[in-house]
Amino acid sequence: MTSQRERDEALEAVDRILSGAGDADDVLRSVLQVLFQLYEYVGINFAEGDVMAPGPSLGVKEEGTSIFPVSFDGSQVAELEVAYPHADDHAFLERVASLVSPYALVGWDTGGEGWNP
Repeated sequence: MTSQRERDEALEAVDRILSGAGDADDVLRSVLQVLFQLYEYVGINFAEGDVMAPGPSLGVKEEGTSIFPVSFDGSQVAELEVAYPHADDHAFLERVASLVSPYALVGWDTGGEGWNP
């Protein structure tokens, strides 16, 4: 089980990553690195039509993963997968999923317009 201090420190690290922005792929991979320090497995899957396509992950995926929807503008664009989170971690992981949502728009068609989260 992660402590409140560990969750707070991880959230600060995620905030630093997001404030530095950069390439969406690099941002997501960096956020997963932070989460991997707390959990045995972390990954992100991207919405492609009606299915979720595997994205970057760290660790070995086994039974016991929980899914946290990543939504943008009212639509689910991805999902954050985490192995064995404690119930106390859910609000933290939901917050992380919300924070990374602009960087998880891999399958979205921007209609030819450039995208800057």
